[in-house]
Parts: sequence; structure tokens; C-alpha cells
Amino acid sequence: MKLSQETSPTTNTITAHGDGYVDINLQRHTGSVIVAPEGPVRAWPVEAFESLTPELFEMLADGAPEVVLLGTGSKIRFPHPRLTAALMKRGIGVEAMDSGAACRTYNILMQEDRRVVAAILVEAS
Repeated sequence: MKLSQETSPTTNTITAHGDGYVDINLQRHTGSVIVAPEGPVRAWPVEAFESLTPELFEMLADGAPEVVLLGTGSKIRFPHPRLTAALMKRGIGVEAMDSGAACRTYNILMQEDRRVVAAILVEAS
């Protein structure tokens, strides 16, 4: 699904998503990513929801976001609370949703100048 054609040179906008990819600032990513409004888009070494670990969630705390949007692939799945416990202890909220919803929600929160990070699981197609 194409979300936006416009990109800003100063913020990371999710411009499209679909089976096996997510586009950020019109650049295609075929692996899981961590994206925040500012800074580089980072690879997130997650190939499947079942391989999530507490250490992978620790990667999401950089920049002290107020909320992490977890895009769980084509369907919504909820991580075990032990996986997100370290983020919750820091006062960082975690919202799980399918990856399409996470992409759309990220763009809205980013435009509202919220401290948001999206961790998008891109499943192999």
C-alpha cells in the first residue's frame, strides 16, 4: 500500500508497505527495520515473530521514545510481557499491531512531533 509520495529531508516517513517490504523516504527495505523520525533507519535482525528476544526489544530504547509501535507482520500478534519488560520499566509504551497499521500510526504520530519508534517486522514473502 502506498502511503505518501512526499518525503522530508529531515524526517523519516514510511511511504509504502506490502508483503516483504517497507519503503521509508521512497527507499525500499526488504528486511525488518527500526525507524524513528530522525536519524538513520536501522536494520532489526528479526526474521520471524517467534525469534523475538528481550535483547531485540532493548534496541528500541535508543533515543528514549515515549512509545514503540511493534509491527508484527501480516497479522497482529502480541509479544510476551517478559520481552517488553525492560521498555516498560523505562516508561516506554509498547503497542503491537499488524505492520500496515504500525506504518500508518507511525506516520501520524511522527507528524504530531511525538517521540515514536516503529519496529517493523518484514516477513519473507
